[in-house]
Amino acid sequence: MSTSGLLADFHAASRDALESTRRRLSESTQQASAGDLGTVADQLDGVADLLRREPVLRRTLADSSRDAQDREGLASRLLDGQVTSVTADVVKAAVSASWSKPDDLVDGLRTVAREALLISAERDGRLDAVEDELFRLGRIVAAEPELERLLADPAANAEGKHQVLERLLADRTEATTRKLAEQLVAHPTGRGVAQGLERLAELAAERRERSVATVRSPVALSDQQQERLAGALARIYRRDITLHLEVDPALVGGLVIQVGDEVIDGSVAGRLDELGRRLG
Repeated sequence: MSTSGLLADFHAASRDALESTRRRLSESTQQASAGDLGTVADQLDGVADLLRREPVLRRTLADSSRDAQDREGLASRLLDGQVTSVTADVVKAAVSASWSKPDDLVDGLRTVAREALLISAERDGRLDAVEDELFRLGRIVAAEPELERLLADPAANAEGKHQVLERLLADRTEATTRKLAEQLVAHPTGRGVAQGLERLAELAAERRERSVATVRSPVALSDQQQERLAGALARIYRRDITLHLEVDPALVGGLVIQVGDEVIDGSVAGRLDELGRRLG
C-alpha cells in the first residue's frame, strides 16, 4: 500500500504503525459490505473518542515498552462484545504497533475510520463523486480563513459548527462525503480542516491507484483539454492522474500544476514573478 499525504503529520514510527493498521483494515474488510464498513468506521471513531477521554488507557495501549500481546489482550478485554470482530481486529493491530506518541494512536484510529468510509464508497461505486466533493469542499474552506478558523476551533460550539457545515453541504452531497466532513470538523487532525479534506481526497484518489494533479487555470478547461492534459501528465509521471481543477483569473494565462510536492508553473503571472525576482 502506498503512502499518502495523510501520513505527513506522523513521525517515522507512527507512519509505519499507521501503514500496518491500514493493511489490517484492508485484509479484514475484503468481504465486508458497504454497510458493514460504515459500522466499522463508527466504532473505530468511538474507540478513538474513548482513548481521548481516558489518558491512562491511551498511554497504556500505546506504550511500546509493554509486550505487544499484553496490549492486544487489554484491547480484547475492553472491546469484547462491544464491537464487531473486524473492528476489534483493526484496533488490536493498531495497539500492537509502535507509535511515536500516544496521541498518534488516537489520530491513527481516526484516519483508519475515515479510510473505512472511503472503502464503503468504493464498494458502492461512489468513490469518484466523494473524491470530487471532498476536494471542492476543501477549496471552499481554504478560501475563507474565518470559516477555516471556526470549523477547526475545538472550543467553538459543536452545534454551531454543525449548522455551518450543513449550509456548506448541498442536499446532493454524497452521504460518505457528509460523514467524513462531519468527522473531520468534530475531530480535526493535521493542520486544519481544509488540509484534512484535501488529504482525504488524495486518499480517495490513491484507492483508485491514481495520483492527484491540482490544476489552476485562468478559465475553465474544456473536456477535451482536460483529457489531453491528464494524458500528458500520465505519460510524464508514468501513472494515471486525477485532475482537481481550480479557476484562478489572477493567472492571466497558462496553467499552474501541482503533483505532490512538485509544482509546474506555466502561468503568465508565474513568469512575471520570476522575471521580477531576476531583475530585483
